[in-house]
Amino acid sequence: MTPLEQGISLFNARKFWHAHEAWERDWLSASDPHKQFLQGLIQLAAAYHHVQRGTFSGGVRLFNAALLKLSAFPADYSGVDRTEAVAVAALHRERIARGEEIAAGELPKLRYNS
Repeated sequence: MTPLEQGISLFNARKFWHAHEAWERDWLSASDPHKQFLQGLIQLAAAYHHVQRGTFSGGVRLFNAALLKLSAFPADYSGVDRTEAVAVAALHRERIARGEEIAAGELPKLRYNS
């Protein structure tokens, strides 16, 4: 399993910190534009890690950074279909900015088309 696939599996299991770590291993040796894409995924996972911890101000900042970075790439870049996850993350960013909790069942998943 590649670090990209491992990170997706961990993200979908709601193990956001571990997903972040899996992608970071790949990010360290990647070159642009893939490096920027991985950074967007890392920031998305970190935002949801903040959501889980209840540190919403950090989550809003990371959602903003992730969504901006990921918007530069096609929705299925590198085989990662993140359409749903990005749409849900934008809504979650707004909700946590208002101090609303996000239930575990509402967390998005990434799809991988190898």
